[in-house]
Formats: sequence, structure tokens, C-alpha cells
Amino acid sequence: MNLRNQLVTYQPYNEQEAKEREVMVQYIDSFSNILTRENEFAHFTASAWIVNHNHTKVLMAYHNIYQSWSWIGGHADGDPDLLHVALKETGEETGLTNIKPLSEEIYSMEILGVDGHVKKGKHVATHVHLNVTYLIEADENELTKIKPDENSAIQWMTLDEAVEKCSEPYLKIIYQKLNEKLSVFA
Repeated sequence: MNLRNQLVTYQPYNEQEAKEREVMVQYIDSFSNILTRENEFAHFTASAWIVNHNHTKVLMAYHNIYQSWSWIGGHADGDPDLLHVALKETGEETGLTNIKPLSEEIYSMEILGVDGHVKKGKHVATHVHLNVTYLIEADENELTKIKPDENSAIQWMTLDEAVEKCSEPYLKIIYQKLNEKLSVFA
């Protein structure tokens, strides 16, 4: 199923997701380069909300650019299979190999503002990430490893800790929503 169809058929959890799904579909219909960073104002990203087997903990990384505990994820970079992107980023950013999606369906969606910053010595202008999140399960006993160019720590946290330790106010709201939605998978 293509990304546009996945977005259109996704059942929004709340008003935030309903409105942001509408905007994401408009952007897909308006821009041919929405899956790449060539679109410097808005492009698709995929995130993973990584939970342990009993869904009591989430794996967070300390993100170097944002100086905050954060979920795992990255840019689509032309790949329309955002679940593939989320799984690839999980492996790259955590070193985990024993991972599985709890569903191939989108778990959550959000449009995230990204402040201008410097990456690899170049200025990146303020822009937005059209983000799709997938629920991924992993073994909390498997060894993890940092990806030094992106994160400086990786840690399993209780669901509440993941929200509390995040220093980005809007992401705290998103992480709380992701935790609330876990009851469906209990």
C-alpha cells in the first residue's frame, strides 16, 4: 500500500492526528519531493516507539542536536516504506537486531517543527517533519550501542520517565499520547 493510502485509511486517535493527517495528504498531493530533504520546508520522517516485551518501558536516546531524550527515527530519504525506515533507523541508532513491529500499520502521526541548526558543518533551515510513528518491540536485555554522530546515550525508561526526561515541551505531549495508545496492545 502506498504512503498516501496509508495516511488516508489511518484512523486518527485525536484531533491533532486528524488535522495533521489532512495536512500531510495535502503535502503529498502538492510536492513531488516530499520524501526527500530536497524539500527544505517539509519532508517525511519515520519514528519508532520502541517498547519492551511487556510494554512497561520504552527505549530512548539522548539526541545530540536537540539535547533531549528522544525517540528513535530519521528521514525517509526517498523511501516510501516508512515502516522500513523506522526499523532501519532503530538498528542504526541503537544497535538492536532483535526487533519487530507490533503492527505494520501506522501507530501515530504528527507534524514536528525543527529549529534551524548545524549538521555536518552546514546550516539546516527551520523546517517541519511530516512524521509517521510505528510501534516496535525489542528485547530490553539485548545490548545497545550509541551512534555518536546522532546520540550520546541510550536507555530503557519507564513510560512516565520517557515523558519526564524529555526536555522538548511538544514532544512530551506526543510521548504521553504514544503511551496512552499502548493500552490497545496490552
